[in-house]
Amino acid sequence: MGGVEALIPMVAIVFTFGIPGVIIFWWLYTKHRERMRLIEKGLTPDEVKAYFSETNNKPRNPYSSLKWGILLTFLGIGIFLANLFEGLYDLEEGVMMGIIVLFAGIGFLVYYGVVSSKLKNQISGSTNIQ
Repeated sequence: MGGVEALIPMVAIVFTFGIPGVIIFWWLYTKHRERMRLIEKGLTPDEVKAYFSETNNKPRNPYSSLKWGILLTFLGIGIFLANLFEGLYDLEEGVMMGIIVLFAGIGFLVYYGVVSSKLKNQISGSTNIQ
């Protein structure tokens, strides 16, 4: 092995373990620095804790599982049909990828239709009760 060939495994090991280490260190360092700046501005540790806990509370989508179920079902159908058509008609990879993306888009449209009809039923149901 020459000089350059010997460096390839060493560089790969350094990048494989070094880059994630640098990213984790940088994340911890910026998080610490942000908290220290908030404390320097006069916030108590309880206020800092409340500040960070409020930013992590996001409203949850009750239809998230439905979205992923419909999307993955249509992606599966798209992959199946792309493989089927590729075997029958000898299609190229671009056409196969287009079929898969098309079915993913159809899955999102079906999800939109289902959720919008559910929301309309909820709104009309709540106005009829009152």
